Amino acid sequence: MSEHNGTPQGHRLIALVEVMDTLRRECPWDSEQTHESLAKYLIEEAYETVETIERGDYDTLAEELGDVLLQVVFHARVAAERGPDGFTIDDVADAIIDKLVRRHPHVFSTTKVAGADEVRANWEAIKAAEREAKGEQADVSMLAGVPFGQPAALLAYELQKRAARNGVPEDLIGDDGEPGGALFAAVADERRRSADPEMDLRAAARRFDARVRAVEEAARADGVDPRKLTPDQWRSYWKQSEGASG
Repeated sequence: MSEHNGTPQGHRLIALVEVMDTLRRECPWDSEQTHESLAKYLIEEAYETVETIERGDYDTLAEELGDVLLQVVFHARVAAERGPDGFTIDDVADAIIDKLVRRHPHVFSTTKVAGADEVRANWEAIKAAEREAKGEQADVSMLAGVPFGQPAALLAYELQKRAARNGVPEDLIGDDGEPGGALFAAVADERRRSADPEMDLRAAARRFDARVRAVEEAARADGVDPRKLTPDQWRSYWKQSEGASG
């Protein structure tokens, strides 16, 4: 086990579990939370962490990851109260450890792989076998397992990537003329140039945000209320703000 300053990494996770136990017993707010009431925070904290990475603010990344980790520990603590019908934080850890070992036979067993593509193929094959072993109804589609509860750009990207990897012709992956089709085609264009549409779209949104704010600042400096700018004034300030989003 790797160590930090002579202490095994991970030892503070025990302290976190103890703090969560105390909060659950003694804090009025923490004690009344449920899986349902906490669900939104999983998404919020994950997005705040992504935003930190986008800004390159690695000084606060550990803090943001701590907020994500708290959600995992919190849910496990709530589940533990269900007794035999629940689970503990150790069950959570055991589940992911077992899954990682099973799905990386090229690391933890004797399976040989030629590269990342074979790793992904093995992962999907092992995952399908796991579902079958659990008695789950087999979903034989090449798109099986792509979760729809994710941002639309990322969902489109994952569906397209899975389809293309399994032989669907590229000319069939694009705009079918229906609502949203043009956006779907734009995601396909991003994917074909090996770009990440979700992160690129977020970057474009940030550039737009910076550009609008630059115009607002310039207008205020000229004593003009940005909300009262005419279209021509917007275009003039917009041109002046070139480079503000970079």
